[in-house]
Amino acid sequence: MSFNIVLCEPEIPQNTGNIARTCAATGSRLHLIKPFGFEITDKNLKRAGLDYWHLLDITYYENVADFFEKNKGITCYFATTKAPQTYCNVKFKDGDYIMFGKETKGLDEDLLHDNKESCIRIPMIAEARSLNLSNSVAVVVFEALRQTNFAALKTDGQLTKYTW
Repeated sequence: MSFNIVLCEPEIPQNTGNIARTCAATGSRLHLIKPFGFEITDKNLKRAGLDYWHLLDITYYENVADFFEKNKGITCYFATTKAPQTYCNVKFKDGDYIMFGKETKGLDEDLLHDNKESCIRIPMIAEARSLNLSNSVAVVVFEALRQTNFAALKTDGQLTKYTW
């Protein structure tokens, strides 16, 4: 059971690092579409991802066209503040792709228009422009995981000094 998180032209290394950590911890695949606003070797990116990089399944693409050329026939949702429906209104399935845009502009409006039935948003007050990108990814991916009963994830915890 796995979801695919797609970042289109991410700009802030700490956000991408936090998202990489979320992907690693949830077994989700991370797809990064260039151009980036940082170098993949950026220390801030690695620091935010901490020691989870070895758990990460990551793929890089030269541009949006390259991404779609290499991922034909996929189900992809497009996270945007401009969407008419919320992320809770869709039924996520194993293997779905969820695309997020760059921090300053989001996803290209032509892409959104061409995929309007697959655009999703996180509800928030009218005065708020958007949530932080890494928070948005976490909100949506955990809803997708919840809908699939957190398959393949450890759902029980243990105390170190006691038993439940």
